[in-house]
Amino acid sequence: MSAVTNGFEQQLSEPLFDRVLIIGMGLIGSSIARAVMMKRIAGTLIACDASEQVLDRGRALNIADEVTGDAATAAASADLIIFAVPVGANAGVARLVGPHVKPGAIVSDTGSVKAQVIAAIAPHLPTGVALVPAHPVAGTEYSGPDAGFATLFINRWCILTPPDGTDKTAIAKVQGFWEALGSNVEIMSAEHHDLVLAITSHVPHLIAYNIVGTADDLEAVTQSEVIKFSAGGFRDFTRIAASDPTMWRDVFLHNKTAVLEMLGRFTEDLIALQRKIRHGDGEGLFDLFTRTRAIRRSIIEQGQETAAPDFGRSKSHQK
Repeated sequence: MSAVTNGFEQQLSEPLFDRVLIIGMGLIGSSIARAVMMKRIAGTLIACDASEQVLDRGRALNIADEVTGDAATAAASADLIIFAVPVGANAGVARLVGPHVKPGAIVSDTGSVKAQVIAAIAPHLPTGVALVPAHPVAGTEYSGPDAGFATLFINRWCILTPPDGTDKTAIAKVQGFWEALGSNVEIMSAEHHDLVLAITSHVPHLIAYNIVGTADDLEAVTQSEVIKFSAGGFRDFTRIAASDPTMWRDVFLHNKTAVLEMLGRFTEDLIALQRKIRHGDGEGLFDLFTRTRAIRRSIIEQGQETAAPDFGRSKSHQK
């Protein structure tokens, strides 16, 4: 067992919440469920999904104390409700469960867009219910209940974006929840979160989707040599581009202002890079590559990645 995970399996002395409901059993939802069950963070964990196939798989995996497709009924008794669904599905889920959430309960989510999520969920919650949005900055390119693993969030950041005026006790409880899952927690405004994530996550995914799509278009022209001779750089792009299509479609549609702003900046920098190459500016290229290499090393030093060729993703985490 690695030093990072050593002791993580130890159960809490007492649960942080009596009843926790997770709606959505994809990679993130099922990973949360596994960690909650392992550490007994909840007295009772309820897992919910709209797909009967996913529910059957969740039961087979013993992913929660209770597995149900009835989100509204499950929400009525839950102290913490987590929406682990694509960003575009939040409004529908909130509309369904909102009227049933009890006073004093906390509603949270796991989406990588925050301002639009707050706008989608908040109007459907009754008075006395706290909304504490969360974004665990963790994941793999895999999806579904079988893709999850309990240690996914260890030493990863989870960003909370509670609206102004949110009950401080509720915020502290959600922070404690994510810390129990192994995360480092940061609190910021939803708008700032969306701008930061646009450049660190959303635009890189967009570029990966685009370059892999371009390679696919070139396949016929190059007689399949693009795939055959793919070097490490292209393989890394294909890993990112293999991420869940529904989730990322919703991300770009719901964070389009920040994404377009960062994409504009990227386009300007790309044009500047083209000029360096065209004019043989070797010194400029060397300076840029030196600066970007240092960023990679900083990420490794902060424990957010490893220098391993598989980027720290062991085969056991890819199942």
